[in-house]
Amino acid sequence: MHLIVLTAILTIVWLLRCTWSATDRHNCVGQTTLVIFLLPPLSLFTSAISIIWMGPHGRMVWVGNDWLSYALAIGFLGYAVINLLDLASSGWRMLHQIRTYSIVTLGASNVRLLDIATPHSAQIGFWEPELVITQGLLDTLTTEQLAAVLAHEQAHYHYRDTWCFFWLGWLRQMTAWLPQTEAIWQQLIILRELRADRWAADRTDPLVVATALLAIVQNTPVFTENICAAFSQAVSPDRLTQRIDALLDRVTTHPETDTDVEPRHYISAWAWLLVAVLPLLTIPFHS
Repeated sequence: MHLIVLTAILTIVWLLRCTWSATDRHNCVGQTTLVIFLLPPLSLFTSAISIIWMGPHGRMVWVGNDWLSYALAIGFLGYAVINLLDLASSGWRMLHQIRTYSIVTLGASNVRLLDIATPHSAQIGFWEPELVITQGLLDTLTTEQLAAVLAHEQAHYHYRDTWCFFWLGWLRQMTAWLPQTEAIWQQLIILRELRADRWAADRTDPLVVATALLAIVQNTPVFTENICAAFSQAVSPDRLTQRIDALLDRVTTHPETDTDVEPRHYISAWAWLLVAVLPLLTIPFHS
């Protein structure tokens, strides 16, 4: 019976992933994309927990249980824990290395200075990240462009992007075998950067943010992305164009005229997460 429940849940999330398509026309799309990204791993976790809770013995309704699903559940949760510890360990090592860099003051911000020629800036860490900039960034940007970059990085700190994407990156590894996992991950990355770009544009100048992005954009990441939120996030040319176009739109669009998404759109998106609870509802039928 456990295998039947697990197969049903996997079929639902597999089909849901197959129906996803990338777009950024409305704010609610970001919520929908996040829900579709979260639903499969959460469903797998609740399925594994329910199977372990019920054990390999007994019956559910009229069908008996088995050791195979029980072993698979234990193996999945064990792999998840080991994977999480490995990611956390690599993240802490990177953060420890970052904290050996010298501290400089730029405006109201204390930042870690990395003495390399590549222009780069990033928030690195978990809940309380460190802002790292390179000497190449200081040598490349004007004062106005540097202020725009710092505002962008402040947005990542405000939204705790390094903390959120550490956990999302873990779930990404756990469900890499599902369809469109990498495409959805890249969409979440670009939505994160677009949000930080809007924050910076509202506090500086959209054109300055755009010119700074063009000045330091790169295709090779300086730091691993699991605990890193960078202004010059490695992106494909179409993603770069997407960010530049969004910034140019801010030139003619006032923030106070932006339309909010109706609450029902958010509710309908997040309601899908109730599917992840279904495996737990099978526990009372076990005897």
